[in-house]
This record gives sequence, structure tokens and C-alpha cells, in this order.
Amino acid sequence: MREENMPNRYPRDFRGHGPEAPDAAWPNGAKVAISLVLNYEEGGENNILHGDDASEAFLSDIAGAAMWPGKRHWNMESIYEYGARAGFWRLHRLFTGLNLPITIYGVATALARNPEQVAAMVDAGWEVASHGWKWVEHKDMPEEIERAQIAEAIRLHTEVVGTPPKGWYTGRCSANTVALTAETGAFDWISDTYDDDLPYWRECGTRDQLVIPYTLEANDMRFATAPGYIEGEQFYQYLKDTFDTLYAEGTAGHAKMFSVGLHNRLIGRPGKIAGLKRFLDYALSHDGVWFATRGQIAAHWAAHHPHQRFERPSEMDAVTFVARFGGIIEHSPWIAERAFALELGPAHDSAAGLQNALVRMLRSASDAEKLGVLNAHPDLAGKLAAAKRLTADSTAEQASAGLDALTDEERATFTRLNAAYVEKFGFPFIIAVRDHDKAGILAAFARRIANDHATEFNEGLRQVERIALLRLKAILP
Repeated sequence: MREENMPNRYPRDFRGHGPEAPDAAWPNGAKVAISLVLNYEEGGENNILHGDDASEAFLSDIAGAAMWPGKRHWNMESIYEYGARAGFWRLHRLFTGLNLPITIYGVATALARNPEQVAAMVDAGWEVASHGWKWVEHKDMPEEIERAQIAEAIRLHTEVVGTPPKGWYTGRCSANTVALTAETGAFDWISDTYDDDLPYWRECGTRDQLVIPYTLEANDMRFATAPGYIEGEQFYQYLKDTFDTLYAEGTAGHAKMFSVGLHNRLIGRPGKIAGLKRFLDYALSHDGVWFATRGQIAAHWAAHHPHQRFERPSEMDAVTFVARFGGIIEHSPWIAERAFALELGPAHDSAAGLQNALVRMLRSASDAEKLGVLNAHPDLAGKLAAAKRLTADSTAEQASAGLDALTDEERATFTRLNAAYVEKFGFPFIIAVRDHDKAGILAAFARRIANDHATEFNEGLRQVERIALLRLKAILP
């Protein structure tokens, strides 16, 4: 149970790369990177022969399949066997014929039961990543058991393939999977997320783990789910539409990654593979397309977009948080103190995110507290500035508009306007000076002094919010 004095923190990351995603800078100026992934699960699925309690029921052409406790499901087994016996080789001929790089998500026990297919993968130079020890659900698996199975998957994969896996995707994962795979330190990339069109870094303790998001929609699994594809042409059309959108974005300078998920027993069927073949021909007809393994994408991202850690507001203790941000809203540390108690998370580790947390506390404050915030701000080019008693932020801000270098006439004008404004409203004139030059500030002075009290009270608070954002942009992403 969370202690009462502990901060309320929300772990999900809705921000990601933010409004300005990095330029992927793919090799040779490619407009899109295509990652073709072939899931190899045949022989690793639920089966009482494998020590499981029931037969498999997931991702087959049997509509409404259910697990058979304590029994072998002959039809289900036969469908999985088709993937290994026929589907894999049909796909192998397609990909090697087109000389395309492939990433295999290989279930370790499935690879162990399919040595000829493993040899073909290795001979073709394909990347063989780990798809876990067994192709089973992990959602209810205790953490210590899942950790042990990850270790066994690495061991068995290395024994069967000849090299340890450098990438990982569980698929039927738990909430612990990403952290557990990252903690091994064994993987250049992991893919148990579906949350972006670009790779990104995830801080897992002291490890900076690269994540390459996967896909469940540009995926032939939709042939086995509802709503889904019922013919190869639908799969082709969806892949084409995705490609066209991403290619256009890349042409406009926003290059992304396109993952395509495949399964031997699904896309390996003759009627389904025709749609894939049409898509590959279409994509290959375009310049500026980089077909790459996930390992190649990971190496590129690590070289061109290395992770840079920074002190995250959502991970600070109360003392550090208030010390760092207590002055963002002038001389009002109580706002930071209240904001610290909010449900902060990764979304608040950016300038816009943290500004929102701070101004929420300003907006919910009493009118007396708001008036105190307004009165905490100095006059523009006033006595405090002349005496060099402004905060460092205020000093820099006023200097940015040239208010530290006024002529005698300009200073007299500001002094007169400041006095008239305070006399009318009871608080100083506040404006985000970084948005203006001297002429713009004087024009705003002349315009706003004609406002009524309520309008100007609200305008002053709006300017405080703007100043807070500009200050935070100087120190946060």
C-alpha cells in the first residue's frame, strides 16, 4: 500500500517523442524503414505433449477455437504443422528470391523442434531473435517464473541457433515482461510494445533499453481474428495504404518505421501469400525504401540517436522538486509544493507537461492566492531592476527585451505607466517579455490599461502561465 507521504506517480508514457519526433535519418536518406518479421511458433504452442494443461486455441484458421484441457487437439496441431512443413518454405523461397532481410521471432522450444528450418534461417543470414521459451500466455505468470523462463529461452536459443539472441519479443506478455527482459542486459532491442512508429529508449533502472515497437494491425494475425482480413487483397491494401502514408511522411522529412508481422501457418497459405507478394513488389518499386532487420534498425538508432538521460521532474523527491521549480512562478514555491502531490508521470517531464501541473495549482488557488502571485512579480524596468534585486529569471527576461538598457526618457515612460497600472488594478503589469520587444510591450501597456479589473486580473494570470512555460522550456525538453 502506498504511504500517505509518497508522491502519486503514474507510470504510463503518453508523450513519447513529443510533438516533434526526431528525424530518423535512415541510411541513404530512406523515407521509410520496413521491418519484415516472421514469427516462428510451430512446436512451441500449448500442447499436452509439451507439458501444458491444454491444447492451443490462438491464431489459427479454426473459428472460435477453445483450449481442450488434458487433450490433444488434432486439427489445431495439424494447422501449426502446416506452418512448419509448407508455409515456412513458401515464405523462405519468397524472401530469399527477393533478397530481403528478415527478422525471425523464434520461440526457443519451437526452434529446437525444427532444426532444418533453423538451418535455413541461418544460411539465409536472417536475424533470429527470441520469441520466448514457449508460445504461451504470460499474463498470470509469477515474476520469478517468467524471469527463469527468459533465462531458459536465452540458453536454449543459443544452444539451438549457435548464437545468443540480441532481440526479444514475447507477444503474449505480462506487465513485467519489458522490465524483466531489459534487466538481463542481453538485448540490443526489445519489441513488446505497440506504441510508436519509431524506436525509443526506455530507462529500466540503470539500463537504457532500446525499444522497437511492433504491430498487431499490419499483421497477418488479422486473418485469424475478428474483425480481420478474409482475403489476400485486403492484406495487400492495408499494407499499401500504410506504406503510402509513411512514405509521404518520409518525403516531407518525417521518416518512420513500418513493421509487418507474419506467421508461417497464416500468410504461408497460397491465397494469403499472394497479397504479401503484391505488397513487396509495390514497395520494391519505390526509391528510398530501406528493408532492414530489427537488429539493423537498432544499430542505426543507437548510433544516430543515443539516449541522453536528464533529471526527470516526476522522479524527483519533494525537496529537489521544489528547489528546482519553486521559482518558476515568481516567488511562489507553494505552487510547486502542491504540484508535487499531483499524479505526475512521464508526461510531466517536459516543459509543457510540467507547466500544466504548475498552472493547475494556480488555477485552483483562491483569488487571494492568485493576487499574491501577481503581486510577487516585479515592475518592468522598475526599482528592483535598477537595484539589481530581480531574480535571475526576471533579470534575463527583462534583458531579452532590452529593458536593462533604457534611455532616460524610456525609463520615465515605464515608471509612469507602472504607477498608473498599479494604481488602477492593485497589482503590477505582467507580460511575457520574451514574446515582445520594447515597442510591443509599450503598446500592450497602453492597450491593457483600458481593461476592466476582472479582464486584466485574468490576463495577468495568463501571462504568468506563459512566463512559466518559457522558463521551463529553457531547462526541460
